[in-house]
Amino acid sequence: MNPEAEVAITEQEIQELVKNQRQYFRSNATLPVEFRIEQLEKFRDLIHRYEDELYAAIDKDFGKSKYHTQLTEIFPLFEELEIAIKNVRKWVKPRKVSTNLLNQPGKSYIVPEPLGVTLVIGAWNFPYNLSLVPVIGSMVAGNTTILKPSELPAETSRVMAKLINENFDPNYLRVVEGAIPETTALLNQRFDKIFFTGSPQVGRIVNQAAAPHLTNVTLELGGKNPALFAEDAAVDVGVKRLIWSKFVNSGQLCLAPDYVLVHKSIKDRVLERMVHEIKKHNYSVENKNFVRIINARNFDRVAALIDPDKVYYGGETNREERIIQPTVMHNVSVDDAVMQDEVFGPIIAVLEYETLDEAFEIIKSFEKPLAGYLFSNDKTTKQRFLSEIPFGSGAINDAVMQITNSNLPFGGVGNSGMGRYHGEYSFECFSHLKSILEKANFFESDLKYYGHSDTQMKWIRALS
Repeated sequence: MNPEAEVAITEQEIQELVKNQRQYFRSNATLPVEFRIEQLEKFRDLIHRYEDELYAAIDKDFGKSKYHTQLTEIFPLFEELEIAIKNVRKWVKPRKVSTNLLNQPGKSYIVPEPLGVTLVIGAWNFPYNLSLVPVIGSMVAGNTTILKPSELPAETSRVMAKLINENFDPNYLRVVEGAIPETTALLNQRFDKIFFTGSPQVGRIVNQAAAPHLTNVTLELGGKNPALFAEDAAVDVGVKRLIWSKFVNSGQLCLAPDYVLVHKSIKDRVLERMVHEIKKHNYSVENKNFVRIINARNFDRVAALIDPDKVYYGGETNREERIIQPTVMHNVSVDDAVMQDEVFGPIIAVLEYETLDEAFEIIKSFEKPLAGYLFSNDKTTKQRFLSEIPFGSGAINDAVMQITNSNLPFGGVGNSGMGRYHGEYSFECFSHLKSILEKANFFESDLKYYGHSDTQMKWIRALS
């Protein structure tokens, strides 16, 4: 933690905070749409006001440029806020659905309602985006929220705490800084919703902590995301898009392609274009288009995955500066160290295949990934990829960019997570959709009442 941060919060203080937020929620203060809009607009204005501090903090933690922070952190926040402010009046309205004949005369509808007191546990790799976008979803749904940012990027944690804790009622919205003890104390409390972004290993711990309270949980995790280059792939533009998506944030991105399956007929060309694109961009911290690995522990883990005998390009490391240069490995097999877990760093492993069946078997030998990418224009190949390969979200002839469309839900499947958010899906993520049947009083059929006959049962079956 940042040594200048405030003294760690005690478990008793956390209990009191949760208790006060629950009382505030039960007062119905967060229910009115105008209140939600007012708080969202205030949040938007605060991000504008603190924008320079947000840039400075993340630069200290990562060496991340203002441009990349805008692109991957700040602009997505503004987009989510504008979508929420613009649409919340529509989202909170009851949603009419059809009513079956058995329940006529009557009407059916769905009423969205907030869940209550929520806990958002953010991730370190995109600390603003992955902490505050879920918070926006909780706010627009009408909940109270406690945010626990990752302690690894200490400066960004500090500035988020400053932005929120100095400007919002703690009974409504509060940041709790800290590390494992504070997170553990938070997870010991009963929440109505927990939203966690991080690794599958920690996701299991969060899920176990929520289970005794039967708390609704959304887990945004990760996995080994495949990128498959089919024989007909448009290599030049495909590799250009692939390289950007892999090395943005130095590969510390849960949606980044983790390994690349390349048809043997185009392997050499793909490798050459990879090196061309890397050299063209001249990735470096000095050029502000590359960032440091978050800490020494993660540096050591990622650097250990580099097999010098399989390096096609790159491979240089600097532990003191926590920098690993963009690295392409080839002649990789599924048994290599780089294929045993999610890389989460600037290393891309290239595997060769001959048939789609062979490539699909490799992908399916791993847990279901957060993302899957295909580079092909062949109709049959696209159809097979989408129907046979499970993954959370993906793209065809691109990578990562699906996250920029708020009309698409973002989330994992199986080991890569559960639940979804972004745009209206964030509202639904932090809401309960309450089903209602409303019956008229002027008529009541006797079909459902006792004294059943075969004829009655035939009518019930027909009307259901």
